[in-house]
Amino acid sequence: MVSVDKPHRRPSLPPSLRTFYSDALTEAELLDLAEALLMEGVDEEIAVLRVRLKTAVRKYPEDLKLLLAGVGMLTKAVATQYRLSPKARKELADRLSDLLNSLGDQLLPAGR
Repeated sequence: MVSVDKPHRRPSLPPSLRTFYSDALTEAELLDLAEALLMEGVDEEIAVLRVRLKTAVRKYPEDLKLLLAGVGMLTKAVATQYRLSPKARKELADRLSDLLNSLGDQLLPAGR
């Protein structure tokens, strides 16, 4: 019978680490969670998937099921990266507005 380590409950977790999944995480994973919560976007995850896919192609070139699964995960991650969140959409709109205002100021200065 395989034994599975059950994480113990940590009622004194700081609020920044209290998540839906925190009870299921080990102490080491909680430390990683604190850092991961500060991250935005999926750039690093995409890079890791690319490295792992390259490794899989080298080690198991005949395993098409594995390679297709890797390509599928990578494709989904890249598609997710290009979907704009509401925050990103607002930031993009604000930047475009600033750009248009700047161009307008250059083309038609206020003193004219």
